[in-house]
Amino acid sequence: MSLYGNVDSQVFQNIAATPAAFALKGGCFGVTVHADTWGGGSVDLKRQAADGTTFISVLSAPFTADAYQVVNIPPGTYQLAVATATGVDADVTSVFSTTG
Repeated sequence: MSLYGNVDSQVFQNIAATPAAFALKGGCFGVTVHADTWGGGSVDLKRQAADGTTFISVLSAPFTADAYQVVNIPPGTYQLAVATATGVDADVTSVFSTTG
């Protein structure tokens, strides 16, 4: 059976600082990041830990250049952590197969 119409996505445009935390339903997600200026900085997708305050990276490595990564994550509260990079455009979007 195919799944249609249940895209979970967060989009960020022209940011230079860590935005507010957001909820994701969990599953397979594609993360795309572009920055006008990296300047030795990074962008990381982090999940809120059980203590309710700490955020822990879920990526294999933070972005330090324009790139795309796929990550499997559980439902929870997430944050796109931006350090030094400016003019950041990013999206975190669920990915699922359109075949049975």
